[in-house]
Formats: sequence, C-alpha cells, structure tokens
Amino acid sequence: MRLLGIDPGLRVTGYGVIDKVGQQLTYVASGVVRTETGELPGRIKIIFEGVSEVLAQFRPDASAIEKVFVNVNPQSTLLLGQARGAAIAALTAAGQSVFEYTALQVKQAVVGNGHAQKEQVMHMVKRLLNLPAEPGADSADALACAICHAHGGMGFGGCGFGSLADPTSAGRRRKAGRMS
Repeated sequence: MRLLGIDPGLRVTGYGVIDKVGQQLTYVASGVVRTETGELPGRIKIIFEGVSEVLAQFRPDASAIEKVFVNVNPQSTLLLGQARGAAIAALTAAGQSVFEYTALQVKQAVVGNGHAQKEQVMHMVKRLLNLPAEPGADSADALACAICHAHGGMGFGGCGFGSLADPTSAGRRRKAGRMS
C-alpha cells in the first residue's frame, strides 16, 4: 500500500510518500509545496495544484493529513485551516481516502511521546525509514503523518483515526483494540 502524508501550511506544505508491505515501511519521496507571499487565493491555488501534482506522480492508495490545532493567534489558525482545506480539496478531487490525525497522535505513533520536539520527530522518521539523513522539518512531519496512518490508522495500534471519506468514522478513537 502506498501512503501519502501531508503537513499543511500556508507558506510551506510538506508531503511524504511511503510504501507499506506487511509491517515494513519504505521511503518513496518527500518534499514541500512552497507559496510565495501574495494574495491568499493565489497561494491556495498553488497548494491545490502542488498536492494534485504529487498525487499524479506517486498515485497513493490513501492519504493522511494533520489536523489543525487552535493557535494563540486566531488569524493564523484560520489561514492554516484554509491551506489545509486546499490540500484536502486536492486529495478528495482525486478520489483519495483522507484520514486525519492530531499532532499529538502523530508524535505518539512515531516517537512514543505526544509532546515530542520537532528534532525528535525528524530523528525517528530517519530511523524508521532508514534514511541517510534527517529530512527537513515539514517533510519529516508529513512522513510522520504517513507513518502514523501505516501503524495506527489501519488497525495496528497507536493512532486513533477518522476518515473524511467515511463521515461515520470521523472523530473515533481506538481504545484497547476497539473503536469508541
């Protein structure tokens, strides 16, 4: 199974692609979609088109995206939500199953600590995917999101999951081997 992880951001949206065969995870690709400063509609379009290009190139079976957290600055939260919406729109327009994870769930699945620092996530992504060097922060977060889905979102423990493709599963959490 090929999985795409997305770390949404208005300036930088990270993506990471991994393959999962049995319990083995293999790195395929990672990178970022960058938007220049400018008007919001143009930046949203760049994110949509960038994610669409990644989908066309790597053809994942499912996608995982990080949920928006409420920031101290409400304006920043709204902008992040709009960037996330552009990525989700590209994913769903391509017929992708989209699964959502909080940063806490992703860090817990990858590092074992939901409050891990960025450097710890980068280091563990490198180790888990046997990479020659640590990926950049945005790529590492996207790869971590894909790893979270590979380990937990598909029933192997760790992460709770919710699919945007299946509204009845959104917001459910895995507890002691059963959905709640």
